[in-house]
Amino acid sequence: MSRAPHLPANAFDAPPGLPAPLPPGEHILWQGRPCGFGIAFRALHLRPVGLWFVGLALWAAIPPALAGRGIEAVTLALPTLAIGTGAVLLLGLLGWLSARTTTYTITNRRVVMRVGIALPMTLNLPLGLVEAADCRVYPDGSADLPLRLASGNRVAYLHLWPHARPWRVTRPEPMLRSIPRGGEVAQILARALLAQREVPEEAAAPVILRPRAARPARLATAS
Repeated sequence: MSRAPHLPANAFDAPPGLPAPLPPGEHILWQGRPCGFGIAFRALHLRPVGLWFVGLALWAAIPPALAGRGIEAVTLALPTLAIGTGAVLLLGLLGWLSARTTTYTITNRRVVMRVGIALPMTLNLPLGLVEAADCRVYPDGSADLPLRLASGNRVAYLHLWPHARPWRVTRPEPMLRSIPRGGEVAQILARALLAQREVPEEAAAPVILRPRAARPARLATAS
């Protein structure tokens, strides 16, 4: 009498960044995280915030400096610069945390976005619902890959931000933001979209999965 093969304890664990084990026939084409600096500078606008505080400090310090009151100018500028430094550091920390808690996955059937610092959620986007995908490559080689969903399929902008295309509020577009080596990832996504143009019957709309507090950590993204 033959015995059933012994399965390891983690045989049914979901791969990192996915809410559940992949079904038969589905496999991962690419998986990665955004660049923290890209989120801080492009989504959280770290540079304009820093320049704003520098401008405020100069606005307060220049008049006494021109009058020859150097100590007064420094005294007026330092509090503003200190607050600005704290704001810049906070935005940098938020960008780093956002990158560390985000996982983008492209399979041969869907795009999965696991996002959220305090309250993680998983967004499943079947490739058949992706009407088009764009690519914006930055000088550092990273890229933003926004996904335009077919008409009638909508995900709230606030659910997506900062992983959403800027200023597309009425028709939000999920976006893989600040992807390192983004040109290569864009080619992988393009090939997957060309190979998968039909929507499976069981995946007729985007799905957002939120965690349940009572579940174990490894099931945190299960609905």
